[in-house]
Formats: sequence, C-alpha cells, structure tokens
Amino acid sequence: MKATIWHNPACGTSRKTLAILQARDGVEVEVIEYLKQPPSAQKLAQLYADAGMTPAEGLRTRGTDAIARGLADADAETVLAAMVADPVLIERPLVETDRGVRLCRPQERVEEIL
Repeated sequence: MKATIWHNPACGTSRKTLAILQARDGVEVEVIEYLKQPPSAQKLAQLYADAGMTPAEGLRTRGTDAIARGLADADAETVLAAMVADPVLIERPLVETDRGVRLCRPQERVEEIL
C-alpha cells in the first residue's frame, strides 16, 4: 500500500504519524513537506472532499492569523487560495492512501486508512 503524508517535520503530531506509517509493514511512504512543496488548490480540494471535510475544517488557526483574516468564515475557494499562498494555514498532517484521506489529529486516526 502507498501512503502519502503532507508533513511538517517541526510538528510533533506529524512526526508521530509518519513514524506510525514507517513502522507499518507493506506501506510505501511518500513524504511531502508541504511548507516547501504546497499542494495545489485542486489537490487540497480533492483531499478534503475525500476526507469528508470542508477546507475550513482543514484550516490551521492555532499559531496563524487565519481568524484575523476572516478565513474561518470564508468560502472554500478563498480558504484554498489562502492555503496555497501561505501553506502554514494547512492543518497537518494529511495522509492519503487507497483507503481514503484523514487529517491525522490525533495521529491514531491514520489507522483508519491503513
């Protein structure tokens, strides 16, 4: 099975999720450091749709100016554009496998798609 993680190495939850993936036999892990290689708005929209969530639900508010910018109440297109322009606004980690997508907060949520 292939698993892609949109990862921030400075985030403890992201590191723990990556460790779970790497410890699992038979899982080929692709790591994308999204702060260096942000996903497109189209890819983010697909990830959130596949996770059953809205872009606003995937918005990182802690430690960002997302609330001050009015992004928590903005439409999906505006949120996605802000995330692409400033990827620190993407809550992490997002993990995609052939079984689905999860925002892995807490990290144990990754088990749902393995």
